[in-house]
Amino acid sequence: MALDRWIALIILVICLFYGYAAFFTMDASLPPFMRRSPIWPSTFPKVLAVLGIAVALWIVLGFEKSDTTSDAVDIDYRRLHEYKLGQALILLGLMVAYALLLRPFGFLGATFGFLSLSAIILGERNFLMLGAFCALATYGVWYLVQEVLGIFLRPYPWFLG
Repeated sequence: MALDRWIALIILVICLFYGYAAFFTMDASLPPFMRRSPIWPSTFPKVLAVLGIAVALWIVLGFEKSDTTSDAVDIDYRRLHEYKLGQALILLGLMVAYALLLRPFGFLGATFGFLSLSAIILGERNFLMLGAFCALATYGVWYLVQEVLGIFLRPYPWFLG
């Protein structure tokens, strides 16, 4: 079995566990007044689980492969050392650091830092445009979540109150 099918099989197992949690364990603790609501807190996780299962099954069963031969090169698991695994691992580390630094640095600082550092790792060298884009994107997301949706996000570091 090809590497993409193995990865899809792992994602399928994860989505099955996620779907089980979304369908059976999340709804048990709902208060009675929310059980009559058409949209529950578990609605989006249920949709994600079903879509993830469908896409993973599509790949595992091989429906995404075309009948015609293409020039696309499959991932060769024997040559994984030639791929840019360092960048991928650093980005995963940055995601963990972002999650841990979100409260101490505030949303604006942590998100700006994550976006700018990840873009630099991926090869962006136009720092002026990068800074402007990261600042605009960070503020735009904060404004939409805080002001439009009304969900509180601490914008500044903890010591600024």
